[in-house]
Amino acid sequence: MQVDGGCLCGFVRYEAEIDADRVAICHCNDCQVNSGAAFGLVAGVVDGAFTLLSGELKSFNKTAESGRIRKLSFCPNCGTRIHASTEDDPNAFFGLRVGTIRQRASLTPKVQVWCQSTLPWVPDIATIPKRDAQ
Repeated sequence: MQVDGGCLCGFVRYEAEIDADRVAICHCNDCQVNSGAAFGLVAGVVDGAFTLLSGELKSFNKTAESGRIRKLSFCPNCGTRIHASTEDDPNAFFGLRVGTIRQRASLTPKVQVWCQSTLPWVPDIATIPKRDAQ
């Protein structure tokens, strides 16, 4: 699936090809901290098919719970996380942050990973009262 998107401030714009069957909720501690939320939501980029259309990315290398060194890329202006990859392994998962994808409403997660780190209230999220606006 062809997608496009960018960061919060609009400095970074990209297009990519993703596998809509590889959209995952990640409950690892790194995704919780880095997203500022209970989990991360990522889409697998197909064969490195990610093209930066404008702006530039800053990166930070982090040793993940898996032991791999993951390159976390983000906008240098607003800090929006764009993707994560493993530089020394081109076959490793290249995860594009779903929140940055313009077509995100059509990307339903297919799997949850690193579930041993799931926050205890997440399984009951459907029971938490909802409001249409703050």
